[in-house]
Amino acid sequence: RYKQCFLGSADLKHLQLLLLSHQAVSGRGYLQQYRLHNQTAEFLFNDLLLPTLFNSYQTGPVIDMPVPASFNDITQDPHLENYIGWVWYEKEVLLPQRWLQNDLSTRVVLRFGSAHYYAIVWVNGVQVVEHEGGHLPFEADISRIVQRSRGVPCRITVALNNTLTPHTLPPGSIQYMNDKTRYPKNYFVQNTRFDFFNYAGIHRPVVLYTTPSVYIDDITVTTTSSESVAMVQYQISVVGSELYSLSLSLRDQEGKVVATGSGPAGELKVPNPNLWWPYLMHESPGYRYFLEVKMQAQASGVPQEDIYTLPVGIRTVHVTSTQFLINGKPFYFHGVNKHEDADIRGKGLDWALIVKDFNLLRWLGANSFRTSHYPYAEEIMDLCDTYGIVVIDECPGVGIKMPESFGNKSLQHHLVVMEELIRRDKNRPSVVMWSVANEPASELPPAAYYFKTLIAHTKALDPSRPVTFVSDTNYALDHGAPYVDVICVNSYFSWYHDSGHLEVIPLQLTAQFENWYKTYKRPIIQSEYGADSVPGLHSDPPAMFSEEYQKALLKEYHSVFDKKRKEYVIGELIWNFADFMTNQGVTRVLGNKKGIFTRQRQPKSAAFVLRERYWKIANESSCLPPIIKSHILFL
Repeated sequence: RYKQCFLGSADLKHLQLLLLSHQAVSGRGYLQQYRLHNQTAEFLFNDLLLPTLFNSYQTGPVIDMPVPASFNDITQDPHLENYIGWVWYEKEVLLPQRWLQNDLSTRVVLRFGSAHYYAIVWVNGVQVVEHEGGHLPFEADISRIVQRSRGVPCRITVALNNTLTPHTLPPGSIQYMNDKTRYPKNYFVQNTRFDFFNYAGIHRPVVLYTTPSVYIDDITVTTTSSESVAMVQYQISVVGSELYSLSLSLRDQEGKVVATGSGPAGELKVPNPNLWWPYLMHESPGYRYFLEVKMQAQASGVPQEDIYTLPVGIRTVHVTSTQFLINGKPFYFHGVNKHEDADIRGKGLDWALIVKDFNLLRWLGANSFRTSHYPYAEEIMDLCDTYGIVVIDECPGVGIKMPESFGNKSLQHHLVVMEELIRRDKNRPSVVMWSVANEPASELPPAAYYFKTLIAHTKALDPSRPVTFVSDTNYALDHGAPYVDVICVNSYFSWYHDSGHLEVIPLQLTAQFENWYKTYKRPIIQSEYGADSVPGLHSDPPAMFSEEYQKALLKEYHSVFDKKRKEYVIGELIWNFADFMTNQGVTRVLGNKKGIFTRQRQPKSAAFVLRERYWKIANESSCLPPIIKSHILFL
């Protein structure tokens, strides 16, 4: 089965990597960041510790590998840097004895924040879960396995394959080089149609936690509001028993209870609500209430209790033919596109880097970003909710260029990915729109049915948010655009064509906006624009790749934005926030250099141009910007 799924590439090389994690620890009150489960659950979270080598040496060479991290840049081995195929992670951990009692009232769950891209997981030699797709979490109930193995360490083994096929997200293909005069035997390359490095590994935390056998499985919250009252609608799913009771209390940030309720579905009335506002749109952005859900039940004669606290932001989103409204007021996206990308760790979660990026976003005056081109870590999304950074939440639908990637097999997987993404992020006030793809070949005829179905499915899962995808197709040929709520357009005038000719930007960009709006009568976001610049390279007159050229190009775009944002343009997202790694090629010198910050987060000249612009736009709004005394975040 896996040979077929991965085109045989898994047979070509094998590598054993070691999963590193803390030895068993327990704690309380931290779980909500990972999954909708018992707030008081005990958990095991992974980090960087020296491993204990055990029986893995019997299977072949083993190297230490940190988790979370991409494995590509950790060693000096160039084969590992560009490795395609199966790798193996393994780790033994000691679990608390109270987890291991033959007690039917306790669940032990193993959860992965993300693994790229196809994962098979065993615990003590028993397969517990398979998952296809990176960037999103998956988990398995391992209670019976570990409770049958008391007195021995819990051995977690993960087989991981980063091969991309025409039907994965993102898609790709394996190309075998059969010319034996030029290539070694069985030589192949992974072809992709996206412009960022295909990092692989276990990129986000791996946790073990417990819940009661009867537990809160899911909560869905939507909100509506008027000037004097807000309504918080909720639906709660409980698994493990049909005999349970639910009580709810909604607290404000000072801990005062403002509303109570009961039962698995209903609504809470909040008088004089504090709304969730975006950064720079209100003096108190990111205001959140906290919904405490308490479940009580009986299971096999044993009382069960599960408590979960969900942060709730009260806000509304509405789209007209010319505006994007948050809480009934026009919102203009002045923000960035980003990547999960850094030296050494690749796409691995790094708290220091995350906090640095949010400080830079606020310094820049950015109020939004798109998760280009995949869902970001939950820890990043938590900070967006907290700070009021608005998010266009994009699935990994990037590089959908081949006709076979528009077939039913690809579509079915894409639908599942959207289900996983919406289940994870549906309650986040920062998420105001779903993006189902980036730069697909939407001029192909099959794209019409593909995007009509995909967008309808997304809207059925979440009717409360608009849906888009990001296009670089000619407006007259795009078969998917009729189904979106907001037009998102990428264009690189005077860069990928008419290179070096800045004078053509006003004419071409104006025509772009007018053609799209005339055809679809929907608001437009310039979802990508920019130019590469090598930090420290200067040229006058401006020449491509100099910092001066990047600045000049941005200013040409901005002059058109300022005219059209008075009409129907509702946002501008620079490509890119920071330089990032790509595959090697003659147009990429150690990665893509379109960042306004370097990969090490140092500002280029363009960062100051953008900062001046974004703060000016914020100050032009009718809402006062906040006075920020400190950018320090305590974790």
